[in-house]
Amino acid sequence: MMSRRDAAIALDIPLEMATRHGIPSRLEESELAELQADPPPWLIQSMQNRQGKRPVWVHLTCTVCGRSEAARPKKWWPDFDFVFCDTHSPRELPAVPAGRVRCEYEQVAGPLTGVVDEAAH
Repeated sequence: MMSRRDAAIALDIPLEMATRHGIPSRLEESELAELQADPPPWLIQSMQNRQGKRPVWVHLTCTVCGRSEAARPKKWWPDFDFVFCDTHSPRELPAVPAGRVRCEYEQVAGPLTGVVDEAAH
C-alpha cells in the first residue's frame, strides 16, 4: 500500500491534483502501475504541460546522514550546493570553500536546510 502523497510524487503531480482527480488516500502499487501504464486524459495533459519545465517534486538528501525528503520546489529556491538535517552540528557539514560565504535556507523540506556557498563580495 502507498499513500496518495507517494502516488503524487511517483506521478510528478501536485497532491491537490491527485485528490481532485480521485486518487484514493491509500492505493496498491498495482493501481499506481495501471495509472502509469494507461494514464487518464487529465494525467496525459499534466505530463504534456510539464515538458521542459521544473519538476513538481524534488528529492533532497542530507549530505551528512543520507535522510531523504520529497518536496515541492519553490520558485525562490536557489540551486542548493547541499542540504542537511537541522539535527546536525555545523562542524559535521562540508567546509566552506575559500572565498565563499555560506547562506542557509531553513526548513526547505521538513527538517532539511538548504545551503548555497556564494562567492564573497
